[in-house]
Amino acid sequence: MSRYAESLLADGERIVLEVRQHPVALLYRARWAIAALVGALVFVFLASGLPTDGVGGGLRNLLGLAALVLVVVGVAAAGWAYLQWAADEDVLTNRRVIQIRGVVNKEVADSSLEKINDAEMTQSWLGRLLNFGDLDVMTASEAGIERMRTMPDPKGFKRAMLNAKHEYELELARGGVGGPPLRPAAAVPMPPGSPSGVASPSAAGPGAGTGGRPGASTAEEVTRTLAQLAELRDRGAISPEDYERKKQELLDRL
Repeated sequence: MSRYAESLLADGERIVLEVRQHPVALLYRARWAIAALVGALVFVFLASGLPTDGVGGGLRNLLGLAALVLVVVGVAAAGWAYLQWAADEDVLTNRRVIQIRGVVNKEVADSSLEKINDAEMTQSWLGRLLNFGDLDVMTASEAGIERMRTMPDPKGFKRAMLNAKHEYELELARGGVGGPPLRPAAAVPMPPGSPSGVASPSAAGPGAGTGGRPGASTAEEVTRTLAQLAELRDRGAISPEDYERKKQELLDRL
């Protein structure tokens, strides 16, 4: 985990997956450095076949100087390409996807998991062979991440992103963000405006809910929570199966 990526995290946020571009991207970034080093080798080869005196000697020295310049330029360009490759990161947290770019001047773009609708993956034949590809992230807003290029194991990243999105939406449905999942037996949804959003049965007293049973909810609270869950289901934030399971849990508290 890079320190810069860690410094971007909010309270309760944790990194699920952190990747850099596939090494193929490093070769592409360093293409001019590679070309310069190959050119230097060509000049050295040509110079080796020339005489050491006269016009040939002068041309030999000129080719040698050109080869030296190309080596210096190639090494410097290769070093810069590596720094760029190492600085660029794609980070998945339990709340959002973060894209970090830049060595000296940093550019950071992020998209909340709840705004991500899907991700379209593109893999060429070479990408399938070497396991890399591009991900186009489709969000509900115009700003944010659009494309993550030359990503290693794009199928794994997409799967992890959709799983994290599902867990995040379930956490929103439970009324908490950033902490561990709240177990139904240990927390009861409260009306909007309460200080913490949830209240434990012990805090409400032994007679809380219906019939004095610990952990029970009033019909009004259950109705309100069911309405909120139904809205999340209609928006596609949670699946119908999650809605039915949570609905049964709430009805069991009555």
